Parts: sequence; structure tokens; C-alpha cells
Amino acid sequence: MTFSQSFEGTIKWSMKMDITDPATKAKMEEAQKKMSDPANQAKMKEMQAKMNDPQMKAMLDANPQMKTQMETAMKMMAGGDMNSMMPKGMTIKVKNNNSLTKMDGGIMDKMEILYLKDKNESVRIDHAAKSYSILPSGSGENKTTQPEATVTKTSETMKILNHTCTKYTVDVKEPNGKTAQQIFWTTKEIDIDLKNLANQKAGRSQFFYKDIEGVPLRTEMVMPEGKMTMEATEIKKESLPASSFQIPAGYVKK
Repeated sequence: MTFSQSFEGTIKWSMKMDITDPATKAKMEEAQKKMSDPANQAKMKEMQAKMNDPQMKAMLDANPQMKTQMETAMKMMAGGDMNSMMPKGMTIKVKNNNSLTKMDGGIMDKMEILYLKDKNESVRIDHAAKSYSILPSGSGENKTTQPEATVTKTSETMKILNHTCTKYTVDVKEPNGKTAQQIFWTTKEIDIDLKNLANQKAGRSQFFYKDIEGVPLRTEMVMPEGKMTMEATEIKKESLPASSFQIPAGYVKK
């Protein structure tokens, strides 16, 4: 299926993290064990009760962002499940080359990244705090913290959701000396400009690089600790309201 006109609609990806490093896996299992310990669970319930104290409640109500972060962390810790802190997927909505990116699940669940094509500007929207902030463009002082990345286009192809994808490899060297490799399978059969994603990161992983052509339908990141995989699960061409690509009324700039 090929979209000859500029794509409007929604693309969803699943996300999976496989920890293969024995030391990292052991640390995570130990942390999981501590979170599930009855004594720690009792402390979590005690802290939750304190959050309902009128004075504490008033303080948290005055800071919605802190309140949401604490409630989310408490809920996850009380459940004793570290995996619940990680996103399970990502959704991008696109209209007129504007995009709205949202992580599904995890501690970033109530955050969105809005890219406005006419301003060439990315905005982080925090629905919990009813606020927004302009993200750096990747130039200036922010450039010094960017990893060194070598992008290589290969001749390998594969089909994902009936779209032919070409393989790109990206060798990344972080300022701290750590190295990682990302693999992108991208298609040029969907007319979307996602170059703005080159300014967005997920930890040590960037969602995209400017030297890559097409829309990534599968991304693999191989790190010393393990492997993270994102793969498109749905491509839906649909009409989206213009209001989805605006900063919500009443939100405060930070």
C-alpha cells in the first residue's frame, strides 16, 4: 500500500526491552525482589497514606507535576513491578507534517511531544501538570551532548506491514565513551517527514537521524546491557482534528 499524498493518520509501534547482560539482569532481579519485599510494600502503603494528609495533599495539589510523578512511582512500586515503569509502545499522529508523539505506558504516559512544522519547533506537553515547554533544537550548547553517530545505508530489505523497508545501521559513540548500534528498517512508501524526530531521544537512543530516508517501521538498539526493539503494529490512514496538533488552552509555558 502506497500513500501518494502527504500521509494523515496514526502509526503505532510496540516496544520491547530484552536484558541480556548477566550483571544488569542480576541487578534488576535484585531490585525487583526488594520492591516485592513485604517490609518495603508496607512502607509504600505508609507513604501512600501520608500523601492523603491534608497538608501534604495541599502541597501536592499546588504542584500537579510532582503529584503525578509521585503517584505514578508509588503505584508502580506498590505493585512490585519494575517493568511497568517502561513504555510498552509509541504512537505518532500526523497531519500536514505536524506530528504528536506519545509513549504508551510507563512513567512518560502523560507526556506528549508536539512538532509544529510551520515553526520547526518541538514542544513537550505535560498533561498532568497542564504545562508545556519548548525543546532544544539540537544546536548550540545542546550539540556538545549529542552522540557521535555514523549512519550506513545497506542493500538489505524486508517487508513490514506490507511495506518494503531498507536497512540502515547507526553506530553511536556517546560522550561518556559507551558505544551502541541502532538498526533502522525504513520505508519510503509512506509520505511523512519525520526528520524532527532526530531531535528526540529515549535515553541513549534517538528515534531518528537526519541522514536516514523514509519512515522507520522497525528499530533495534543493541547495547552492552541488552536489546531494545520497536516495530510498527498498525498504520491507519484517517482524518484527524486540527485541535490535536495545538497546545491545549490554559496550559502554562515552563
